[in-house]
Amino acid sequence: MANEAYARNFDLGKLPMPPARKIAVVACMDARLTIEPMLGLKTGDAHIIRNAGGIVTEDAVRSLLISHYLLGTNEFMIIDHTDCGMLTFKDEDLRSRLERESGTASLSPEHFYSFANLEENVRRQMQKLRAHPWIPKSIVVRGFIFEVKTGRLNEVSPQRAAVAGD
Repeated sequence: MANEAYARNFDLGKLPMPPARKIAVVACMDARLTIEPMLGLKTGDAHIIRNAGGIVTEDAVRSLLISHYLLGTNEFMIIDHTDCGMLTFKDEDLRSRLERESGTASLSPEHFYSFANLEENVRRQMQKLRAHPWIPKSIVVRGFIFEVKTGRLNEVSPQRAAVAGD
């Protein structure tokens, strides 16, 4: 029923396939993140790829390569957020639980990509993109943490600052 109402007033059918702002975003699937309004975007402005944790998986890389080479994006953004569920478990614990509850092991998924530190996770995802041989060095790669309590985005520096004693 909701789609029927949407379709009655639908006027976006003539948007071009390439995103107008030439941006592709990898973000967490958390329902509290409304990516387009958060970034001042509207439908048709950006490619938005979402998964648990905003992880640059093989499938995310596949989508980003298509986004750049076939549809002209030239900036990639990673967006993680505070109060993320990926901070609440370890891969091996979840795998053990699933095997115990289902009574069987499985080869897939191979990883759940949990993490213990938001900033380090964002840096790791940016590094995956910067190090990929098919992603040109000219692509701008930026990472952010969204504060779920305030709605603010905080940019993550690409590399951890040196600390005395490191």
